[in-house]
Amino acid sequence: MESILIAMILALLIPMYEAYRDNNIWQQMLALTSIGTKASIMMLFISVLRDDWMIGVVAVIILSVGNAGLMLLAHLIKGLNRT
Repeated sequence: MESILIAMILALLIPMYEAYRDNNIWQQMLALTSIGTKASIMMLFISVLRDDWMIGVVAVIILSVGNAGLMLLAHLIKGLNRT
């Protein structure tokens, strides 16, 4: 089980490197969305291992609402670039 968690953490580092390396705002936002999704999946995995459903509920809220906020921010930035 710990090897799966280590693999998840390593997979989380890939978009962090991509967001650091790239100057394009859209690529950075995609990388940050990927980080949020992977972190909430890791929280779900940990909540199942610990049999703690409160952590799982928080992870589901982050998974469903967190990316919506980032997409709203993307539309705001897109609207600012038009004017």
